[in-house]
Amino acid sequence: MNQKLEFRGGWGTAFIPVGIFLFFCIQYFIVFKAFEMYALAMGAFVALMVGAIFVKKGHYDRFWDSVYDGVKEAVPIAILLFVIGMFSALIKATNISSGFVWLADLLGVDGGLFTAFTFLAVCVISTATGSSIGTMFTCFPIFYPAGVLLGCDPAILAGAIVSASIFGDNLAPISDTTIISAGTQEYTKKEGIADIGGCVATRLKYSLAAGTISFVLFWIFGGGGTAGAGASDILEKNMNPATLVMLVPVAVMLFVAVKTRDIYKAITIGTVLGTITGLAFNLLTFENIISVADGAPVGFLTDGISSMMATVTLVLSVYGIMGVLNGAGVLEKVTTSILNSKMGQTVRGAEIAMMLGISFTTLIFGGVTSASMTTFGKVQNEIGKRVGLHPYRRANLLDGFANSIVLVIPFLSVFVFLGALLSDGYDFIAQLSLTQVSGGMIYCMVLFLVLLFSVLTGWGRQFEGADGKAISNPQEYANQSAIM
Repeated sequence: MNQKLEFRGGWGTAFIPVGIFLFFCIQYFIVFKAFEMYALAMGAFVALMVGAIFVKKGHYDRFWDSVYDGVKEAVPIAILLFVIGMFSALIKATNISSGFVWLADLLGVDGGLFTAFTFLAVCVISTATGSSIGTMFTCFPIFYPAGVLLGCDPAILAGAIVSASIFGDNLAPISDTTIISAGTQEYTKKEGIADIGGCVATRLKYSLAAGTISFVLFWIFGGGGTAGAGASDILEKNMNPATLVMLVPVAVMLFVAVKTRDIYKAITIGTVLGTITGLAFNLLTFENIISVADGAPVGFLTDGISSMMATVTLVLSVYGIMGVLNGAGVLEKVTTSILNSKMGQTVRGAEIAMMLGISFTTLIFGGVTSASMTTFGKVQNEIGKRVGLHPYRRANLLDGFANSIVLVIPFLSVFVFLGALLSDGYDFIAQLSLTQVSGGMIYCMVLFLVLLFSVLTGWGRQFEGADGKAISNPQEYANQSAIM
């Protein structure tokens, strides 16, 4: 049996790496406004080096062994992120957003309806690419200025773009948060972790319910602005109806992922079909796939790997920190304290504890959801296993609450900062304030209410039965547990 990792000053000292990592999160994402994952990864590795200084004599090697143990658990997630990065880069290379711009122009929508249409379009784009921040940088320069000139309320329109970007981050099977939320939740009745296809299939109802309500609210409240000249010029420069054909490989990828529960098979089919479709409709050339320019590799295959490098490094580093906390017995202490509290006495109470835990963790990490889910996911896994919740349910609550109301906090959310930043630079409208952007993020607020309703009523709650089977009926689960 491995000896527990011990620190000078007691087990609480094991949180020093977490505190240092949190400092770098705030420093880079909130103070410096430098939205780069590799900077946070650097902070995590520095935190580990500093944390190692505080271990008791004779425990230094054990500290790094704990780091290695944590990193080993992240390897499947890292491999999956690299594979998915290539498909995401393929969709980005075909510029699918220009197809929705063409569609908006064709339908002649304006005011509140344009805001609602923008929300819907960006939801599709973010689901197709699996990147919230990437979607924001792509869609803001197109939809925001055009929408303002078409009479949309600027704050609600900006909130629609930010919210829709988060929609895809929460739902897409190729999103880093989807992968992390599934990858941190283990089965108890069989080997392995929650499969991504199953997580997406079971969380779809929450996302669609929140998305439908938000679409209506964006339509109602998204107008009222002053229309101006120039919107048609912006739309015309950014439209290409042919790119909508790329929705076919995206739809096929989603269908295969949900149907087979095999994300690798889905990504392989989606990438092959997407490449053929892009070439057939002149959206791609062979140089866009793989080539060299000025001695450097280019093309969506290499771009996909490089785009994920920072996120993979961040995941590995945070898993290393979690390995230290696990080696010191801290995660067990936190889990036990939650389960011994009043909330831990019921399944609903445990889910409320999960909601509060991931929300607080995301808040202190400045809205960096990939880091917060990696951090709290281990705790959520233990809490959920002990009350019998299915890994799908645990993963969905982890991802859902991390991507909901906590991201609306004006001065502690990277998404609000980005929304305000991307609203700058237009001479016909002043830059939005942080509170204006957060006030327009309707979907995040509605998603929180939908998930809270689910926790309080048990809607969508599933337990883990024999061989990992999902059971919705609490009595059936209780009967199986009594037999076992």
